[in-house]
Amino acid sequence: MKTLQDFNFKNQKAIIRVDFNVPLDENFHVTDTTRIEAAKPTIDKILADGGSVILMSHLGRPKGVETKYSLKHIVKTASEILGTEVLFASDCVGNIAETAAKNLQPGQVLLLENLRFYAEEEAGDVPFAKQLAALGDIYVNDAFGTAHRAHASTTIIAQFFEGKKCFGALLTKEIESLNKVLKNSEKPVTAVLGGSKVSSKITVIENILDKIDHMIIGGGMTFTFVKALGGKIGNSICEDDKMELALAILKTAKEKGVQIHIPVDVVAADAFSNDAQTQIVDVRAIPDGWQGLDAGPKSLEAFGKVIMESKTILWNGPLGVFELPAFANGTITLGNYIAESTANGAFSLVGGGDSVSAVKQFGLEDKMSYVSTGGGAMLEMLEGRTLPGVAAILE
Repeated sequence: MKTLQDFNFKNQKAIIRVDFNVPLDENFHVTDTTRIEAAKPTIDKILADGGSVILMSHLGRPKGVETKYSLKHIVKTASEILGTEVLFASDCVGNIAETAAKNLQPGQVLLLENLRFYAEEEAGDVPFAKQLAALGDIYVNDAFGTAHRAHASTTIIAQFFEGKKCFGALLTKEIESLNKVLKNSEKPVTAVLGGSKVSSKITVIENILDKIDHMIIGGGMTFTFVKALGGKIGNSICEDDKMELALAILKTAKEKGVQIHIPVDVVAADAFSNDAQTQIVDVRAIPDGWQGLDAGPKSLEAFGKVIMESKTILWNGPLGVFELPAFANGTITLGNYIAESTANGAFSLVGGGDSVSAVKQFGLEDKMSYVSTGGGAMLEMLEGRTLPGVAAILE
């Protein structure tokens, strides 16, 4: 696996695929700088070697050229975070980009305009990728969030850099963290899978059952399992067409010696609202007209014991509707257990949009071993798939 450390970038122009798809407010100010900060170690290493950097990214889902999706809006913030002036090219291919790249001096950083202003980017167009490749000497992929897409800048471009391509620091850390859970984990290994649907996690569950000792199931998908086992779930969310699958998962887990932990009690509400009436009930006996929206105290106590004994923990998906403060306790408590276990020496990996939002919202981000930056990409790796953007560097 070739990383930044395999190259000296002195007098080399590194063209880096970064993920600067950051949120902007109505005045085009960046409201979350995490992704720009995540790219800094890679850029710093190349500049320290005496190289120059050409950054390429997408922003949003533009239909052709749309000013509101121009990467010019993030130049000021990127310059502040990187601690150096970021130059901007108002195109990513053609004369403007070529001239800017040609004039780039060692120590300088150039940001190209939004790749997705061209349909060729998402189409994985080879001539478009070749134009991008002509701008740099070494290709670095540091965009984990788009590594599961076979786009021109994430995958196709790599074929033009035989022996001169590598993973950036962020992508290296993502792959190493996932491998630490999937391939080199210290036992016991616990996976916490939450979220609303079993259907979105089936392939993950099937792929990781061989690698884990415990699986904690939470969130809305709890009720598909509970109903399949004959429980009464009131008005709780449920995928009726996945109940047989839920029973098959339980059977396979038992055969493989994996202990499955399902909530025994829940915080039930008479409406999907922060102001709803609530009561704590047995998960198998939720009254009609009521729905389970968070894990209950007995469940959390049981989950805590499992987490505290674990040496490797994967967390993907919340335990309840944490966006509503009334139903955030389960997710916060679980996060605190994982933080404590991590402080005691366990390795914890958090990934998937909602879990990442939760750890950030509740100030737990720095207490986890690693928080993944790519929701879709991480899920596909957990499903056992090889990501096109990763394969392109390994080839």
